[in-house]
Amino acid sequence: MNVSKPTIVDLDRDAIKRGLSEDSILLVDVREPHEFAEGHIPGAVSHPLSAFDPTSIPTDRRVVLSCRSGVRSVRAAELAQAAGIDLREHYKGGFKDWSEAGEPVE
Repeated sequence: MNVSKPTIVDLDRDAIKRGLSEDSILLVDVREPHEFAEGHIPGAVSHPLSAFDPTSIPTDRRVVLSCRSGVRSVRAAELAQAAGIDLREHYKGGFKDWSEAGEPVE
């Protein structure tokens, strides 16, 4: 049986900033609730990987997944794709890249 590897698209900080400022993306943070509460990218919504249900994510905007450094967001995309939901974009550097660059944090 030939199983295709999920397609993941890496986005950088500039793409995230542009999408958020244009309100064209929904940034879904898959870190755990305590991590999200400690600080998150303004405009991001919390959907923790430990209880990740890709069917519960609104689809009125382009969905981009994010986590601390880009590992869990890839896993969330793989889970979504395995469930037949086409989520493939993620913020490669995640919250770590955002905060280390001095971007605003909520």
